Amino acid sequence: MSTIDLQSRAAGALYGLAIGDALGMPTQLLSPDEVRSQFGKLDWFEPAAADHPIAAGMPAGSITDDTEQALLLAQALIDGRGHVDQEAFALSLLRWEEQMKARGSLDLLGPSTKAAVEAVAEGVPASEAGKNGATNGAAMRITPAGIVAGSKDLDSLVALVIESSAVSHNTNIALSGAAAIAAAVSAGIDGADCLQALQLGLEAARLASTRGNWVAGGGVPERIELALGLADSSRPKDSAGAIMRLLGTSLATQESVPTAIGIAACYPDDPFAACLAAAASGGDSDTIAAMAGAILGAVHGVEAFPTEAIELVCSVNKLDLDSVAAKLLKLRR
Repeated sequence: MSTIDLQSRAAGALYGLAIGDALGMPTQLLSPDEVRSQFGKLDWFEPAAADHPIAAGMPAGSITDDTEQALLLAQALIDGRGHVDQEAFALSLLRWEEQMKARGSLDLLGPSTKAAVEAVAEGVPASEAGKNGATNGAAMRITPAGIVAGSKDLDSLVALVIESSAVSHNTNIALSGAAAIAAAVSAGIDGADCLQALQLGLEAARLASTRGNWVAGGGVPERIELALGLADSSRPKDSAGAIMRLLGTSLATQESVPTAIGIAACYPDDPFAACLAAAASGGDSDTIAAMAGAILGAVHGVEAFPTEAIELVCSVNKLDLDSVAAKLLKLRR
């Protein structure tokens, strides 16, 4: 594959993440009925309502913690030449939250990440801090690891996922979900089509489900299989709706990751439509849309997204994702 193709796919993963995140920003925590009532048929970026519990007053096209934390992980990988210093990463997350508070934002660290990084700051070893983290914080920000790790060696890819996630999410459930997203992104960058990428994600989820601290919860690989079985690209709206209702849209990894993968399978050739469908789901819609967008962006490249969408998200958030993608690609192994 040429350097141009690789750059487009790596940038597509990051732009897909940011675009999905921004589309889901105003709909997060709402019910599907509330999304329809406020926005009708969601077909573009919308501002958050003035009384939104997290994103109140944020302008259309604004990203959330999903993209911001993914960029923190990207920088950690760049600084570590393809590896992550877990304690340094934990402290960078704490600094990020302090900056968010100073800006008056309510979009702060999730429950698993916050508990873990505060423990690290108090002297708890990074290897112990994330032993209870099972929510989707690791999966939502893992895309940069999927750009760095090649898809041909799943053991190495899963090892990088663990290295990138364990400080806050060192459980079988969280690692399984993060591995699924990272592997699907990596496979897309290596030229896989959507189904091939999602199948590799499923394989990585199975492998990672044996890692980390065991916690009770639905099996991520089994729920991904269920989502893929329900996905029907000939009737994407209906099948995506069924996936959301059956598998759920909460911040639980075993809900949001299989749902994101299922939605990507419903819209295998239309990344922007997949992001819109995920954003309309309500619940943890920004994270679900970000994960689906990252996978399909890696598969199809940055050109698959509307130019206007890329320009808006970059302008509102002052992003330079092409540069980040290029730096991560130099580390790809």
